Amino acid sequence: MSLPEQVELSELGGGLRVVTETVPGVRSVALGMWVRTGSRDEDLAQAGISHFLEHLLFKGTKNHSAIEISELFDAMGAASNAATSKESTHLYARLLDEHTEEAFELMAEMLLAPSFPAGEIDSERAVVLEEIAMYEDEPQDRVHDVLAEAIHGEHPLGRRVLGSSDVIASVPIAEIADYHRSRYSAGNLVVSAAGNVEHARIVELAERLLDPAASNGARQVQPRGTAEPARFRFYSKDTEQFHICFGGPGISHGDDRRFALAVLDTVFGGSVSSRLFREVREKRGLAYSVGSYSEQFVDQGVVAMYVGTRPDNVREACEIIGRELRSLGAEGVTEAELHRAKEHIKGRMVLSLESTGSRMSRLARSVLFDLPVLSLDELIARTESVTLDDVATLAREIYDPARLSAACIGADESCFRAAVEQVEPALAA
Repeated sequence: MSLPEQVELSELGGGLRVVTETVPGVRSVALGMWVRTGSRDEDLAQAGISHFLEHLLFKGTKNHSAIEISELFDAMGAASNAATSKESTHLYARLLDEHTEEAFELMAEMLLAPSFPAGEIDSERAVVLEEIAMYEDEPQDRVHDVLAEAIHGEHPLGRRVLGSSDVIASVPIAEIADYHRSRYSAGNLVVSAAGNVEHARIVELAERLLDPAASNGARQVQPRGTAEPARFRFYSKDTEQFHICFGGPGISHGDDRRFALAVLDTVFGGSVSSRLFREVREKRGLAYSVGSYSEQFVDQGVVAMYVGTRPDNVREACEIIGRELRSLGAEGVTEAELHRAKEHIKGRMVLSLESTGSRMSRLARSVLFDLPVLSLDELIARTESVTLDDVATLAREIYDPARLSAACIGADESCFRAAVEQVEPALAA
């Protein structure tokens, strides 16, 4: 694999990979330990175990209690956290370069040797149950998971990362430990670091401190999704607004059309000059929050759009969304929109890469999902190469209203069904 300047990649025993990028002129290090396991790897009886396990990494090891872990990170002046997605879990910290070795030692122990103390697990169950309850009270966030249910059906990608309250409340410690042992294996693990780092030093630390992961099993293969028919999902909730999403199948991580999709999404609803933002919010004042987004997974993806609006505005807002979808399919985008979107994307790329944390995450995701590690110049060149025809062809495929599912959280299903007819009549049937 050809690598950008200052980036080095090594594969160690059992498939453990280490990727680093030296960033001149900084005195900090962003260090991440990424595991290729997430909510799509769970069966229904395990829904939420990946995210719960992420919380428990901070709750104690053989050598350190939960409070000692917090104190050690504070003593390093480090900002530490963890996150779980549908396809990965990662533990990360940003810290002064002089604390790299001790941070690595602590994080490796947390990652591979959590002690699962009973008292800490019971209290953390309550914390995660509160997180789920809080999420249920935020329909502007919850509706995106309702859309995922509509798009993916019974496939694990259709379930939320937080999982099920019933599972979190009852999953035995032994089952959590078994899941950890089978998933946190060397073949599933990537160590990524960016900043004032020496690659050989990070490799040595990984060989010494993460070697036990080699005995935990082979790299896991995530279950492939299948094409599902478009669906209508409505969740009744007494809210001031209707929270509405339309979305459908997109493209995978490795699809070369992802650069055209970035342009298309920027033009449609992914920026403050986008069509949806301009037509729904700026011209008509129908919503405070409106836009589009995309997600990519190893074998498929999602394209989606969201609007939150009062009942009186639902029909008009959906009518505009339907009109703009049809316009993209029939007419594509203009030269001015193409140019503006490319400049917007390039600006975001450059600004994000001024952060060592963003550099670390970008490297980790590329290696974790077996994608090429592209330099900034290569990313810009790929973006510049997108043509009007590329965008128009992609728009006709993935923004075809007949392929889209509809999801809503609000007070009146009949109101939403009537509005959905403005986008795709068959969905409301």
